[in-house]
Amino acid sequence: MKFPKPKTLQDIATILNCDFVGNANFPVLGMNEIHVVQPGDIVFVDHPKYYQKALESAATIVLINKKIACPEGKALLISEEPFNDFNKLTNHFNPFVQARAVIADSAIIGKNTVVQPNVFVGNNVKIGDDCLIHSNVVIYDNTVIGNGVTIHAGTVLGADAFYFKNRPEKFDKLLSGGNVVIEDNVEIGALCTIDKGVTASTTIGEGTKIDNQVHVGHDTVIGKRCLIAAQVAIAGCVLIEDFVTLWGQVGITSGVTIGEKAIVSGQSGVSKSLPGHKSYFGSPADEFRVKYKELASIRLIPDIIEKLDNL
Repeated sequence: MKFPKPKTLQDIATILNCDFVGNANFPVLGMNEIHVVQPGDIVFVDHPKYYQKALESAATIVLINKKIACPEGKALLISEEPFNDFNKLTNHFNPFVQARAVIADSAIIGKNTVVQPNVFVGNNVKIGDDCLIHSNVVIYDNTVIGNGVTIHAGTVLGADAFYFKNRPEKFDKLLSGGNVVIEDNVEIGALCTIDKGVTASTTIGEGTKIDNQVHVGHDTVIGKRCLIAAQVAIAGCVLIEDFVTLWGQVGITSGVTIGEKAIVSGQSGVSKSLPGHKSYFGSPADEFRVKYKELASIRLIPDIIEKLDNL
């Protein structure tokens, strides 16, 4: 998430009421999670296990809960609660704005686009030309939809990320300041849910077709011309490259990559990254050839046991 205008390290420290390490005029351009940070961004870290990863990331400002040596060319914001202060920045730069109409005055809707009755369109939404939005679709603030997009009834674009910190007394929610981007000629089935990014965009690529009852988690990026069948569940921060096919009820854990033109068969569980141009099935999912060998070996077990009993 980029700020509307560049800020300084001093500006951010004042908002958070915290100390800093670095030049007071050090430029701050935005804030992001570690997997999408760029130079000029703030990233937060609150566990020693991840200090080095944060300090070595592309982020040039680290919101951290310990005063440590600052790498050259970077700056630190020292906070007792980086998680809470990251939320404070999200609230400051991207606050929740209550809806005043079913279709917000600030929404932009393109030529020849049809919005059926009972659709909600939030603040600063952009919808392109020649789209068809069916009844009871909910489009949260800041969503961007391209041209020629069809969205079927009951789908929700832009709900919050499922992202919580487990405290001894409760779960603390990390606020979502990102959005959803739907590129041209995408079709999304009924009752799908596509969560916004925490700080960046959850993106559905050009020409992708999504069946009914599919869930896409925060900050996931789906490439162009993918086919995703019913009841697929994709966790946050997944990268699905172009021309991938996911058949019904596939489940994908967070942070993995599925390579270009991969095919994953129904009810498979993807727990690690899968190279492209191959077909997979099973849980955990693996190549067809490997899985068939495993199944063949399992079928031999009764004969092996019988032979051992007869020794």
